[in-house]
Amino acid sequence: MSVRGTYRIGVIAVIVLAIELLVWAFGIALFIAADRYLPQFRIARPDVLYGLFLGPILVALFLFGLALKNRALKRFSAQPLLSWMVPATSSVWTSIKFLLLRHGLSFAVFALAGPQMGTRLDQIKTKGVDVVVAIDVSNSMLAEDLRPNRMEVAKRALTQLIERMQGDRLGIVVFAGTAYTQLPITADKSAAKLFLSSIGPGMVSTQGTALGAAIETASRSFSPDGAKGRAIIVISDGESFEDDGEAAATAAAQLGIVVNTIGLGSLAGAPIPERNGGQVIGFKKDKDGQTVMTKLNEDMLRRVAVAGKGEYALATNGGTGIETMVENLRRMDQTETGTYRFAGHEDRYQYFLAIGCLLIFAGLFMGERGMERSRWNSFSI
Repeated sequence: MSVRGTYRIGVIAVIVLAIELLVWAFGIALFIAADRYLPQFRIARPDVLYGLFLGPILVALFLFGLALKNRALKRFSAQPLLSWMVPATSSVWTSIKFLLLRHGLSFAVFALAGPQMGTRLDQIKTKGVDVVVAIDVSNSMLAEDLRPNRMEVAKRALTQLIERMQGDRLGIVVFAGTAYTQLPITADKSAAKLFLSSIGPGMVSTQGTALGAAIETASRSFSPDGAKGRAIIVISDGESFEDDGEAAATAAAQLGIVVNTIGLGSLAGAPIPERNGGQVIGFKKDKDGQTVMTKLNEDMLRRVAVAGKGEYALATNGGTGIETMVENLRRMDQTETGTYRFAGHEDRYQYFLAIGCLLIFAGLFMGERGMERSRWNSFSI
């Protein structure tokens, strides 16, 4: 039983908890209905919604705090004098103030979650260059002087290039002893990533490293009506004995195509592991039974880059060298590569944020004390 001059915790708890349950039930039902019947509704940052669980915690802390206040008030004065010493204690106004602050916070949290409603169509014109990546898939790319091996580092470099495409179009050529186009030039990043996942040694039956054939095949991938800026990026260990990579790079440069190279491997070289079920069972040997050592032919790759009026970059365990290539692409002439339309969601957080701010400010400026009755109103003259 509450004492006059203290807070009526029982009544306050019933009111606050009833409103809490009603708000949660209404909010969940509304959210489910919106998700089911309004396909254009979505939450941009759903993880933020976990912040709504602070509400019940605040309710518990509020009721606990009132109990502590009552205890302090009872210690402050004896029961007969308490209502006279603290005449304006108001359970109603205290509850309203808390409810405004508590539910204002919920609206603010929901606004931070990024509610979005409806869609808009945006039209964007993109500019970029056409790039063909010629990637070495010969057995020497299995050497592990780069971790986990040269092939995986080459694929990592291509992945990084795809992620940095800004209106650029990309084609992929794979080569070993011969070369062929795996992906024609496209602006579709998803298609590029799909083809990338299938790249690996064994794709080309003829072994070797035909740099010249790779550059010639890549050069034929460009269309006359394509972008003005055109570039080839050769990713290889450079062990080319089949043809003349320099001559092919010179021919490409004469067509206005820049040829860049990325070297994979080490000058010291490494053996080529042979595996069975993922386990290394030995290393590749030559016809004399000697272990084959594959080395990075950095000099060859540098000469090819010079002939193609491009640049050479060395891939390491710390970096793939693709950043250098991207910088070169950004310096090339950019051509409008297409106009794209996409649907974007309209933000609606501002409405919930406005309601939350109004509730919070109302709660902050609201007092907790009721109208004080005069201590002398029992006397009349």
